[in-house]
Amino acid sequence: YQRRVRGKNKSSFNFCKNHTLFFRQNLRFMSTTKEELAIVVENLEHVTKRLQQITQEKKLKKTPRLVAVSKTKPAELVKACYDFGHRYFGENYVQEISEKSAKLPNDIRWHFIGHLQSNKCKQLLSVPSLWMVETVDTLKLAKTLDKTCASVGRKDLLNVFVQVKTSTEQSKSGVPPSETVSLVSQIISECKNLKFCGLMTIGQLEGDARADFEKLGLCKKQVMEQLKLSDDEVELSMGMSSDYEIGVEMGSTNVRVGSIIFGPRIYKKS
Repeated sequence: YQRRVRGKNKSSFNFCKNHTLFFRQNLRFMSTTKEELAIVVENLEHVTKRLQQITQEKKLKKTPRLVAVSKTKPAELVKACYDFGHRYFGENYVQEISEKSAKLPNDIRWHFIGHLQSNKCKQLLSVPSLWMVETVDTLKLAKTLDKTCASVGRKDLLNVFVQVKTSTEQSKSGVPPSETVSLVSQIISECKNLKFCGLMTIGQLEGDARADFEKLGLCKKQVMEQLKLSDDEVELSMGMSSDYEIGVEMGSTNVRVGSIIFGPRIYKKS
């Protein structure tokens, strides 16, 4: 992670490098310590203040939404951030968001930010506090979510972002930029249980993500012009731990930050 951040985001790099050793030393522990809880809250506070600072410097209308992504981390760390006052959290896996949400307060606004298969929609929508799905990239998936919202009796509209593939990396999902307007139009007209809120992309992990973010900005402009939507009706979700500051500077209203808050991911050995 430090290799990716170095030279791109010095304030985040200098902040997180002092905590990396701590997290590495505690990877083996299944339970969380008071020290780890305190450091995670401190990390969250730092990112929150940095977003507020950028908002003031760039004279933005409002501070971008911070989605704290706790992938592979225990619910205790999420609860510590919740107790600090944070409410927006994200997960990449359906099973993980289902398990964590059951252990945590129901006023959390969960964002699902991972690749979603149609056969997992029912399980995902069983999470009562699911607030946003950021990775809708096909009409099939949108319609499945729409139908599932109705079948499970969801009362509120499900907020969705359309994921756009702005890079050439084969591992990335998303609708091609040239097809973005069409997909958004179909979601708005055909999926009455969904609320289109904006566009999302994942910048290239190695190198500069500015080109990807610029492409998403152009997609937003096209969606607004062709579908007669206002600026507030088309948010941009771009920027993660290594590039969230760049994302905000280029118009992001929603950032997905994980490792510089919660520390490196912990994956179970198979």
